[in-house]
Amino acid sequence: MEDLASSVKVLNEVFTPSPTSVIRQIEDEMTSTVGREAQKYLEKVGISPNVLAAALNLKAIAGQLNVIIHALGILVTLPHILEADEVVESLSLGAGNTGKTHDLVTDRRIAEFKFIQWRGGAESIRQNNVFKAFLNLLWDTSQKKRQLLLTGTKEAVNFLQGGRALSSVLSKDHATRTKFEARYGNQYQTVGQFYKEHRTEVEIVDIRRLVPAFEVNKILEEQ
Repeated sequence: MEDLASSVKVLNEVFTPSPTSVIRQIEDEMTSTVGREAQKYLEKVGISPNVLAAALNLKAIAGQLNVIIHALGILVTLPHILEADEVVESLSLGAGNTGKTHDLVTDRRIAEFKFIQWRGGAESIRQNNVFKAFLNLLWDTSQKKRQLLLTGTKEAVNFLQGGRALSSVLSKDHATRTKFEARYGNQYQTVGQFYKEHRTEVEIVDIRRLVPAFEVNKILEEQ
């Protein structure tokens, strides 16, 4: 994390107390500056190519923030859900496709984690991800307890109980759609019809009720 620390240090030295206030000050002070004086002024306030490089480096690191939050979210939750003698058999901490079947596999449960901030309005991508996670758990053959852990369950359950067409939810995931049709054919038309019949097979858990940090700090990952 040396690059992160050094980049933050460089930017902090220039943009304290805040980027907005410093930028506004520079805008005011550079007004009427003569071209030959510009470099001298920039040197005075600490602006250089090194500062730009630090900002670009920090942006690249910040691009991995969702991955970091997903991993930390799972790890911080584990002590709140694992039983005293429960054995972790497999962890998949990276967001997205990691090649592992589930985020968490123990000797008695399988679990998927979704750290989602529901925004209202069109939520199709988030809904699709929740439904795919639900199916992934439902189709497991291990006979272990199945849990879908979410940062807030109201919106997800409303979607699962609702009337959105399955053809819409599965339209952009050819592999899942093919598997779904092979199992169920045209038996279900909407998400609500499917969920009503299978809802007792997967436990949906609100992580915010288990881990205070999620409620207080709103630690959320869109995926």
